[in-house]
Amino acid sequence: MQFRSADPSVVKSITQRVLLNAWLRALRLPDALPLLCDFHTEGSADERADMMSFDVVGSGEAARFLITQQGARLTTVYGNEHVEPRLRTNRYLDDAIGPERYAGVILSYRACLAHKRPTYTVAEVADADGKDVSYERLLLPFGRGDAVEHIIGSYKAISIEGGFRLHNLMGVTANAVPVVTIRAVIDRRFVPADRPASQDSVELI
Repeated sequence: MQFRSADPSVVKSITQRVLLNAWLRALRLPDALPLLCDFHTEGSADERADMMSFDVVGSGEAARFLITQQGARLTTVYGNEHVEPRLRTNRYLDDAIGPERYAGVILSYRACLAHKRPTYTVAEVADADGKDVSYERLLLPFGRGDAVEHIIGSYKAISIEGGFRLHNLMGVTANAVPVVTIRAVIDRRFVPADRPASQDSVELI
């Protein structure tokens, strides 16, 4: 499935819409990348549990993604509770989730780098009890000039069947392999906001 061009309405999660709107407010020019220091949102500590931040090391197909912040719930989603908290950052994403799962997500990160615009994907997966879960990934790029230097990711698991098991939902030994149903580059109707950004910020350092 190829990435399709989309406007912000493609994003289903309300909290991810808030993050995307904050990214749009940080844009100074329609064709530019926003600076990370200009990104402000009315987030909370609970929201950070579903977020990750990365430094981009290298470029193009050779780029790697160094984890600088990892939310607590994401540790559970990928079955990495055994990793000491101090070792969950300052490591590369491919090392953190393993080659099998990395191969399934890398297209989103590379599309974010190539288009210099947010990418959004939805994958359907079953939890340990067989309940259907939608896993939504929003990646927001930041940088100077023409290069993406940082990415902030928001990851949401939702089920219309109600409560579900989060543990190891997207891990290598998960109950089922995720099936991607939406791949989108959010690159339509980009207009920088003409109002100042909120001063309430989500700290990701």
